[in-house]
Amino acid sequence: MAEKKPIIVIKKITVAGAGHHGGSWKVALADFMTALMAFFLVMWLLGQSDDTKKAVSDYFSTPSIIEYNFQNFGAELTLEKLFLDLVNEPLKALQQFLEPSDKTPNILDSGSQKVTMAFVADTMKEMSKNFSINEDGFEFDIPDYEMFKPGTPEPNQNFVGVMDKLKILTTGLEDANVNITSLFFVQASKGQSPESASKIAAERADLVALKVKAGLESNTVDVVTGINVKDKKGEIDPSKLVGFIRVKVSQKAVKSDGTKPRKLETVFGSSRADMSVYDSFVQQAISRKKPEEAPATK
Repeated sequence: MAEKKPIIVIKKITVAGAGHHGGSWKVALADFMTALMAFFLVMWLLGQSDDTKKAVSDYFSTPSIIEYNFQNFGAELTLEKLFLDLVNEPLKALQQFLEPSDKTPNILDSGSQKVTMAFVADTMKEMSKNFSINEDGFEFDIPDYEMFKPGTPEPNQNFVGVMDKLKILTTGLEDANVNITSLFFVQASKGQSPESASKIAAERADLVALKVKAGLESNTVDVVTGINVKDKKGEIDPSKLVGFIRVKVSQKAVKSDGTKPRKLETVFGSSRADMSVYDSFVQQAISRKKPEEAPATK
């Protein structure tokens, strides 16, 4: 009797994986981690002293340790400052929680062009013109009638007030250059000669630089003066012979500790002429200025 051949049964088992669920789990994980971080921050804060709690409150109630009175600039400045601090210098941002709120501000250390622009606008108001800013610093012009008697290097009654405002911008600077340039016209001087005009321009620049140096808190700031004398032959209109004190504040290429300075950035896109915080602030201030308060020129 022939032997039966064994029956071979081949079973193919196909393991089908679960369908694609997308990346929604990443969102849930991110939310969980954010909530966990917030929980630990709250727990840490509860164990701190009242002074520390107040410092944290001050940080989030203003864009930075800089204490200025923004009334119409919106929340964008606060968000931009906080975002730039946490992204670029998270440890420094946390350290600022513990700093006293009355610290003299270093406006080049804000990390934001818009915050710096708004601070300068709020400080100088209608006293300055021709403001510009870049990643290294800023500059603006102060008309000479705001500080000096016409055609002379003698300070007028507004000089002290303008210098007090200017020193708010310069006192807390570190690792920076401050360039004071006196722009003056030959025809504006009494002698109407290049020599006398140059002398007046130099004395004006030196006086402003001396006041700025006296208010500095750091020895890592260099103050440099310069003059720019122009000749407008035949010009007799005083309104076209207005000089300026040009103030340029910029970061040094390398800080005193050997590190590179933090640049001033813009997070929320490039600036628009019709939305400039500085220009709109100054224009509002000028429009509120009474006609009789306009400076008299001779």
